Amino acid sequence: MLRHLRTTVRHRSTIILWHHHNHYHRSAKYNPPKTANPPSPPKPPKAPQKPQTFTFHDVTWEDPYSWMSSLQDKVAMRHMDMYMEQEEKYTEAVMSDTERLQTKLQSEMASRLNFDLSTPPLRWGPWLYYRRVEEGKQYPVLCRRLASLNEEFISHKSPSSGFDFTSGKRIEQKLLDYNQEAERFGGYAYEELSEISPDHKFLAYTMYDKDNDYFKLSVRNLNSGALCSKPHANRVSNLAWVKDGQALLYVVTDENKRPYRIYCSMIGSTDEDVLLLEEQDENVYVNIRHTKDFHFVTVNTFSPTFSKVFLINAADPFSGMNLVWESEGIVHCVLEHHQGYLYLFTDAPKDGQIVDSHYLLRSPVDSSSNPRIWENVFIGDQNLVIEDVDFCNSHLVLITREGRKYGICSVALPLPGWKQAVHLRELQPHFLPLPKHVCNISPGPNYDYYSKTMRFTISSPVMPDAVVDYDLSNGKWNIVQQQNMLHERTRILYGTALSSAIAEKTTNVKFSSMNDVKSEDRNLWNDLSEFYACEHHDVSSYDGAMVPLTIVYSRKNRKDNQSPGLLHGHGAYGEILDKRWHSELKSLLDRGWIVAYADVRGGGGGGKKWHHDGRRTKKQNSIEDYISCARYLVEKEIVQENKLAGWGYSVGGLLVASAINCCPDLFRAAVLKVPFLDATNTLLYPILPLTAADYEEFGYPGDIDEFHAIRKFSPYDNIQKDALYPAVLVSSSFNTQFGVWEAAKWVARVREQTIYDPKHPILLNLTIDIVEENRYLQCKESALETAFLLKTVDS
Repeated sequence: MLRHLRTTVRHRSTIILWHHHNHYHRSAKYNPPKTANPPSPPKPPKAPQKPQTFTFHDVTWEDPYSWMSSLQDKVAMRHMDMYMEQEEKYTEAVMSDTERLQTKLQSEMASRLNFDLSTPPLRWGPWLYYRRVEEGKQYPVLCRRLASLNEEFISHKSPSSGFDFTSGKRIEQKLLDYNQEAERFGGYAYEELSEISPDHKFLAYTMYDKDNDYFKLSVRNLNSGALCSKPHANRVSNLAWVKDGQALLYVVTDENKRPYRIYCSMIGSTDEDVLLLEEQDENVYVNIRHTKDFHFVTVNTFSPTFSKVFLINAADPFSGMNLVWESEGIVHCVLEHHQGYLYLFTDAPKDGQIVDSHYLLRSPVDSSSNPRIWENVFIGDQNLVIEDVDFCNSHLVLITREGRKYGICSVALPLPGWKQAVHLRELQPHFLPLPKHVCNISPGPNYDYYSKTMRFTISSPVMPDAVVDYDLSNGKWNIVQQQNMLHERTRILYGTALSSAIAEKTTNVKFSSMNDVKSEDRNLWNDLSEFYACEHHDVSSYDGAMVPLTIVYSRKNRKDNQSPGLLHGHGAYGEILDKRWHSELKSLLDRGWIVAYADVRGGGGGGKKWHHDGRRTKKQNSIEDYISCARYLVEKEIVQENKLAGWGYSVGGLLVASAINCCPDLFRAAVLKVPFLDATNTLLYPILPLTAADYEEFGYPGDIDEFHAIRKFSPYDNIQKDALYPAVLVSSSFNTQFGVWEAAKWVARVREQTIYDPKHPILLNLTIDIVEENRYLQCKESALETAFLLKTVDS
């Protein structure tokens, strides 16, 4: 159910006094007009209570709204439908006075959408692959064209002309039209995996089957455009091509969405697909990927107690799997192959000791030692952390972090033959210049193992994402795609760009140290820091831990000591908080708001210890960190007292809701998007499948200490009675990891137990599943959230 925005036009009744011959009637008694009474605020719906008692570890509690998650109970679901309809009407009624504001905000946000003709074409072998949107169509088309023919259709003198798509269509090959896929899948086209075979003859991809709630595998012949007769598999989670594209390995999941079987399918054969591996232990998960040179397929198996990596020879996938590495517990490990050496990037413990960051190991492929001996590539440097690695035939590329400063550097391959680890600087790394305030660097697909050009996406809180091609052979680099928020959009081959001068400009850099990088040209990077400030603060938490806090505001519109503020938080799975520039937040920034980001414990960017100090029995640290950052904003008068709002997505919703439970008077409002709110019941009695990583993050309720920790931080179980809560907008969907019942239960219990105040409404907004695939519906939802914040905080 989606609320359709309506623009209400109110016509004022105008009283016209006609003065005829300067005569008018004067009544003997004057009756002043009656003042219309303001309409009474809408009453929130009251959910039916059907108390159910639970006991675990000798703890007994009652849940009056557990019926909301009884998906197999048809009567309960009919009641749920009626209740959701009441919630929708209540949200519409409360927000009815913001309809014009929502329309204005939606128009603002839609005007900032980046209308790209295509994604930046990505070269792989002789082909350029890209996706583009055809006029009037909802979904893109996957295309390719030969790079050798491409130059003919590009204007280098006038980038505004760019690629001539009209005449260029004769060299363009449409590979997959996702609009046609939507017709196959009930009007909905969501792709999870897409792998082109190394011989460029086939495309294997998985599409979401909404009716059955799984991903369906298809293989398409790129020469004929026809679907291959096999494989056609359901519940597919991973793909890897072998035998130079003649065969495909794929992983399927069980009914609980646990990846557990690996099959091999020979393309064009009528033989049954061969089962290569089946993990029957329900605690073991399977994952596959091919090495970038397509020589091997790596098989990762992991459980709460171990992690293992096996190797399959891609030339002979039926020759068996060889164990090449193992470790205790769940650890991150990615294996690559380069010219006779295996390289392993991992954060596994060393000599039984937990390490704080990833490191790189290598071992000869033909090593005969048992167990295999792995050598460290680099000597550990506490000041320079390696966040990620990528390989091509000629170079190793490292994404590094020095404190809060990110970098990209390349090292020539092959590495020297010595067996001892070396300092990175001894290998004369070349660093790519970066703009100020970089908050994340993401490697691109970089399929072409033999290309010396690699693609990265550079993100900043005050700069639209920049897609950059980096030529590793000479240090030249070029921004191939970036939205320009300030000037006229210029159409070039890759969609929107900066300007003709910037688009054609490349820079030659060869630096030996991160500290030597001085290039911070705002114009070149389309940096918005002239208009929007980005500040970094360190906030002392309750136990003395220093929590990074990033603050963004408009230099022109900030109101000293009077600014409202929005504090984002996440703090889970060791994931870096999303601090990228989001154009929809410009509507708040330009209205004088402060937008802040709290990098609390449990999240990423601070090493493994930072992550582990905010998970399981230490989850309360994340919540205390977030509260400390909120108090800091108010006490330092960065945000006006009683004008602070919280914002959390998914597990970030748990963080913000828990902070509200602890300090409801600290926040004026909050937006919780598809939030995780009912931790006790979800971890004890999962309705939707959970993974080992979920329990590693939030705790195993079977362990009594972790059970009590879960009970302590679970937002649904810790709502303060008879307290005045801030206004909260909870957005959820029936098709999320954390079901709509979590949001509905929390909303109902908050209303039941706290003080009712119509100025502090608790709203439940149901979104439709397709929102995440439709930018205009995203604008509509963002406009509603922004209008809610302006109404409840800034009014």
